[in-house]
Amino acid sequence: MTDNDKIVPFSGLKPLCARLRARSKRIVFTNGCFDILHAGHVKYLRKARDLGDVLILGLNSDSSVKRIKGPSRPIVSQEDRAAVVSSLGCVDHVVIFGEDTPARLIREIRPSVLVKGADWKVADIAGADFVKSYGGRVATVTLVKGRSTSDIVRKIKKSK
Repeated sequence: MTDNDKIVPFSGLKPLCARLRARSKRIVFTNGCFDILHAGHVKYLRKARDLGDVLILGLNSDSSVKRIKGPSRPIVSQEDRAAVVSSLGCVDHVVIFGEDTPARLIREIRPSVLVKGADWKVADIAGADFVKSYGGRVATVTLVKGRSTSDIVRKIKKSK
């Protein structure tokens, strides 16, 4: 499988997940912008992948990132961000989504484990109630202190 094969359209999620479940694979889902990939992202994604057999990453589209992070973001296009995160060995599949939350993706995927950073309260995680409703697990992963895209962007702006 090439890295490009890892990028899946929304329409391909149901058949993909059906094939994975037929092979008794435990599907883990996480999402985010991943605008400037850094060590904190990589460690987070590795920890998320360790919670199951297959990691599907929902990647916010450019328009979604702009609404969430502001008009100067994203810095890196969705195509480039998808190419970068899909090249990581711990990421099995990437799907780009345009909504502000991944709730629709989560309903389509029905992951065994839904993962977000520990900076999120479980009650505030989109899709958490849905995942718990069918016996799935919601997990939070400790983030690497001082490692965030927003911090990197602030440092760049400050140094100008």
